[in-house]
Amino acid sequence: MTPEELEAWAEDFEAFHARFAHLFARSEPREQAAKYLRGLLSPIPRKNGWQVAEAVGDATPDRTQRLLYRAHWDADAAEDELIAFVVETLGHPEGIGVFDDTGFLKKGTKSVGVKRQYTGTAGKVENCQVGVFLVYVTPRGQTFLDRRLYLPQEWCDDPERRREARVPEEVEFRTKPELAAEMLSHAWQQGVPMRWITGDEVYGDSAEFRDLIRAKEGCDYVLAVSANTPVWTERPAPEPPTETGSRAGRQPCRVEGALSLTTVAAVVAAWPQQQWQRLTVAEGEKGPRTYDWAYCRVVESRNGRPGPDAWLLARRSLDDPTDIAYYLSSASGDTPLLTLAQVASSRHRAEQVIEEGKGETGLDEYEVRYWHSWYRHITLSMMAHAWLVSIRCKAAEKGGPSRGWPN
Repeated sequence: MTPEELEAWAEDFEAFHARFAHLFARSEPREQAAKYLRGLLSPIPRKNGWQVAEAVGDATPDRTQRLLYRAHWDADAAEDELIAFVVETLGHPEGIGVFDDTGFLKKGTKSVGVKRQYTGTAGKVENCQVGVFLVYVTPRGQTFLDRRLYLPQEWCDDPERRREARVPEEVEFRTKPELAAEMLSHAWQQGVPMRWITGDEVYGDSAEFRDLIRAKEGCDYVLAVSANTPVWTERPAPEPPTETGSRAGRQPCRVEGALSLTTVAAVVAAWPQQQWQRLTVAEGEKGPRTYDWAYCRVVESRNGRPGPDAWLLARRSLDDPTDIAYYLSSASGDTPLLTLAQVASSRHRAEQVIEEGKGETGLDEYEVRYWHSWYRHITLSMMAHAWLVSIRCKAAEKGGPSRGWPN
């Protein structure tokens, strides 16, 4: 954002920042937070401490370091205020919550949560931190809603590293789906309207995460799953109760024979060509996002026993027919294929938000090592992105209709 553009929207920016003023007991960190937000919004090449300081008129990065390390303010309270702002700006009953994680490449071993681990950012194992994000997608736009730092097991089990990085005592190891479940439950508590939840296999392969969404009235998932995910093509008939069974009336389901468990990949491989439909589900940076799509009803597995009915959805590349993505969805049996395909494809919008956060609001350009400092910087970057989205919405309303839904 150019200085001229920021100046043109200065009044709106001041009103946005005022929403968070009560979180700062003292004026200095309150004013520094506004300056830091302006620095994150500025067009400087790298938003590190010295360059941000220069952009906002500080002689050194000391004031920003105090804001991120020592000042008294609560990043989680700021996030709750941000959620309220996002709901006011983008809230929609057909909103989609998209879970995605991203890596923050780092050197050394001191930054909280850093280790050699796989990150899609680099497409390989790298020394990095990993953040899990909840992105909110609606007809008006998309932006961040929540964030969690993934703390590897080895960090959780190392008291000395925890102490040095200021990891709170109550923080325990959480898998990425468990972090996603925490964020989703919090978003529901905050009243965020979400009709759909989606994400990649990291989240879809967790039956517990899928069941959490099923239990929420009016909310369904379209989650990617691994090719070997077990399902039934029909619900197995229950076996008759045995006279000597240890539990009276128990009816275990037959899982062998004609209706034995199969995999989502095997089910899709048996589909006839005419089952596939070519659909354009979104506009991408390189043009329309067009794939072959198909679906059928299946029965999910829960610990080797029949679970709930679901849609098995598949997306096939036009260039490489062997490149197939698989999804399970809790949507009702009358849900159109196009609707599920559009929800599944909304993940690219979360990727877009993360790219924007890194490219426009310094999401990955921090120089902090502590747990609370990571959350403070990431929250401020999310705030900057949400404000940018809000003024884009206002600009679109003044100049004409906004982009189509979904895109």
